[in-house]
Amino acid sequence: MSVKSAERVLRVFELLACNTEGLTIKEISERLSFPQSSTSNLISTLFKEGYLNQDSLKRYKLGYKLIQMGTIAMESLDISSQGIPYLKNLMKDVQETVFMALLSEGELIYVAKIDSNRSIGTTAQPGYRKPLYCTGLGKAFLAFLPEDEKNVILDHTKLSSITKNTITNRQELEKELKMFVDMGYSIDNEENEEGLFCLAAPIFGADKTIQAAISVAGPKERMINRKDYIVEKLLQTSKKISESIGHS
Repeated sequence: MSVKSAERVLRVFELLACNTEGLTIKEISERLSFPQSSTSNLISTLFKEGYLNQDSLKRYKLGYKLIQMGTIAMESLDISSQGIPYLKNLMKDVQETVFMALLSEGELIYVAKIDSNRSIGTTAQPGYRKPLYCTGLGKAFLAFLPEDEKNVILDHTKLSSITKNTITNRQELEKELKMFVDMGYSIDNEENEEGLFCLAAPIFGADKTIQAAISVAGPKERMINRKDYIVEKLLQTSKKISESIGHS
């Protein structure tokens, strides 16, 4: 059985989350079809308890307590643990090595690796760090990070040649990143390890920012021959993991 007052609190939070400029009590009442008197009492209580803020125009916005609670919720949500079942299913579908990585101090750090029975040798292992500019996972971060964050990282990154395919020209790299945004996934064409071809996709959180990336990696010829199928399964998996951590 639902509790009407609790439901109304949730509707208020959802409404204000979609109206970051704030709303007056009257606007909240009208949009939610709540009586104005009970809406006033509800908003006053939430404001007093720190769940809402009020600006100079008497518009209400989400308050600091929700930020604190959201931060705690994010910290308690282990993306790699959440994603493992999906990564295992992806590996079964594509029969290639599957990875997940997070962004850490301008580099990627591997947090999960699911081997298939025909995995090839790679230097990538959970806990290992690698540059962003020459890996599929890293380029997924660079492509889908906010522009200012991407620029800060690239401004402090030396684009060194690791293989003959490594992109070392920033203008060329940024052109490729824009293409990846349109595609929805990124590619590492033997740019970090000879013979290894990688397809990677972003994982988005509730705030619609990239929180992690996942990839499928294998021998170049084998990967290219099945590229469309692998991309389809990769994007399906990234969508499911994103939804599981609150992205809509």
